[in-house]
Amino acid sequence: MAQATARHILVDSESQCEELKTKIDAGEDFADLAREHSSCPSSSKGGDLGSFGPGQMVPEFDKVVFSAEVNEVQGPVKTQFGYHLLEVTSRTD
Repeated sequence: MAQATARHILVDSESQCEELKTKIDAGEDFADLAREHSSCPSSSKGGDLGSFGPGQMVPEFDKVVFSAEVNEVQGPVKTQFGYHLLEVTSRTD
């Protein structure tokens, strides 16, 4: 079965999500920004969500994680929790 590892930043607004993505694109560290801005408990680990399989996350999240390029920041991705920036750090099919 497919497995992925990913990290994310969860914020309340699409505009804040876009601002953080711009900072990452400009070279700021994803993990540092996650620690500072993410409202998810994973923020203490730099947004690291560990390893998971299809169906273990909300559908919007799964769709991106199991289709996006590895090591490329995706988002904003809207879910019932807010807006996410996602980075797949590894994936096996």
